[in-house]
Amino acid sequence: AMTTLKVGIASYEEMKTRTMRIARGEQRASPDEPKVWFTSMESLAKVLSAGNRELLGTIAAKAPGSLDELARLTGRAKSNLSRTLRTMEGYGLVRLERGARGRIIPTVAHDRVELDLPLTLARPEGAPAAKA
Repeated sequence: AMTTLKVGIASYEEMKTRTMRIARGEQRASPDEPKVWFTSMESLAKVLSAGNRELLGTIAAKAPGSLDELARLTGRAKSNLSRTLRTMEGYGLVRLERGARGRIIPTVAHDRVELDLPLTLARPEGAPAAKA
């Protein structure tokens, strides 16, 4: 069964502060908060561009057994795919498994992304505070 990946937006500084607070026991990570954080809307938009969503769709539908096969299916250069997929792996969007003879087999980890984005300054307790 596929799942929804909840993502949020927080600066590197906000994330560091939050991680330290959790480490010191000053706050607990709540189970319904984002699992993955992007540093900006721009970085989220870049990783989840139309082209990259199409790429995820191709991987899910065609289950390519290697990056070579994925390159053939998409017409994208293998080096470009490799870089894009590593970035996506860092955000938990894809899994890259090692197959036989050093093949890399990409799989899609989630079928939805949900953005948790507070628009007001009244933030949930323990959430990173926005800087103006």
